[in-house]
Amino acid sequence: MNIFSVTFYWITIAPTYYGLMYAISFIIWYFILEKRKIIWKKYLEDLFLYIFLWVVLWGRIWYIFFYNLWNYLSNPVDIIKFWEWWMSFHGWVIWVILAMYFFSKKYKQSFLMIADQITLVLPIGLWFGRIWNYLNKELLGYSDYNWLFAVYKDWIWYFPSPLLESFLEWLLLFLFLNYFYLKGNLKRWQIASLFLILYSIFRLLVEIFFREPDSQIGYILWYFTMWEILSLPMFIIWIILFLRFKNEK
Repeated sequence: MNIFSVTFYWITIAPTYYGLMYAISFIIWYFILEKRKIIWKKYLEDLFLYIFLWVVLWGRIWYIFFYNLWNYLSNPVDIIKFWEWWMSFHGWVIWVILAMYFFSKKYKQSFLMIADQITLVLPIGLWFGRIWNYLNKELLGYSDYNWLFAVYKDWIWYFPSPLLESFLEWLLLFLFLNYFYLKGNLKRWQIASLFLILYSIFRLLVEIFFREPDSQIGYILWYFTMWEILSLPMFIIWIILFLRFKNEK
């Protein structure tokens, strides 16, 4: 849904509420990390510029290749329609890791420290995104659920899976990660890998039991969705990394 739409000759400017949610998330992340004073302020702005650009670019590219390739091959102009920019979690998380790595090398900062600090605030952005998915009637659950907060769309009631995801991915994940961070009993990178482990678990629960698969893909390999197939190898990698850094001194 667009905030407004203005056309100059053949160029249309149509910022979306989804984009606004991203912007608000980045602003909140910035002020929280600035207040914690763990990353120098003169580096913080560049860090967020790195992350923002890589999230938008590679999250979009990953979605195109894995979730709707044939549509974009048939309609290549749709790739640059910013007001219709769906993105993929797997795409942006991989490239955000690379963005943080390149940033840490350039400014001689600790990559593991940066990764932990960023993942401590990431659940806030997930909350904003899921709330907008709910308000915009996107990524809905199974139909014929006339529950509290159920979504009515096209004459059908849908389970409000974005609200469930917002609760799991924001409130529980944010409190859990920051609790262990403040207690100080997790080592470097364990916060980041724990975030990815818990996010994968929460998202898989919703994907399997509550949410319908993406309409343009459906199920792949029996009853597995594309998200589940892409998540399994990453989930194994996160667990290995968590155990690997558990023994670090």
